[in-house]
Amino acid sequence: MVTSVLRGVAATSLAVLSVAASTSAHAAETLPLAEAVTRLPVATESREGYDRDAFRHWNTGDDPADGCSTRNEVLIDEAVEPPAVGARCRLSGGSWWSYYDQVWVTSASGLDIDHMVPLAESWDSGASAWTAQRREAYANDQGAEASLVAVTARSNRSKADQDPAQWMPPAAEVHCRYVAEWVGTKLRWNLTADKAEMAALQDVAGGCPEQNVLFEPVA
Repeated sequence: MVTSVLRGVAATSLAVLSVAASTSAHAAETLPLAEAVTRLPVATESREGYDRDAFRHWNTGDDPADGCSTRNEVLIDEAVEPPAVGARCRLSGGSWWSYYDQVWVTSASGLDIDHMVPLAESWDSGASAWTAQRREAYANDQGAEASLVAVTARSNRSKADQDPAQWMPPAAEVHCRYVAEWVGTKLRWNLTADKAEMAALQDVAGGCPEQNVLFEPVA
């Protein structure tokens, strides 16, 4: 009886370890921006079949017990001056720096949480072949600081689903950072780039010799 129980525990432990291994990320890498750009596979994009609802967001976040959605967890994490957190994770007060347009924001309602690589762009670049669970993980990714960014609603909606060949932040001084975070997000999730996008990334990278890209690939 004891032997059977021990065997069952061992089997369960192996199963848990197997699941953990399959979902864990690979080792983090830091590369110069120009080199990181060359790591992106080039492929033709297709938006066929895209539906924003294929990416479940915002879910209960990294800590389901805190009562906050992913959106509010990101707002709390990125606040320069922390907001007060009330019942049902209602946020009041606080301040944020929207780096896209270099603007201070003092109300959570004035902010959007931008997917660094928009959901539609990720679909075009490989997410169309993912499972629903992986798309949900992508849409709520707090495992990398660059994946989700609190910015003004105006700048986020101006960006929409455009890639760097079509849109860059209005503040020119942040272009090196923005492209590094874009490339890092694509490398993290093993997404491709199309030819126009690649040309834009290479163009910006050429003017950012000191910019590095830090990314940790998701298994």
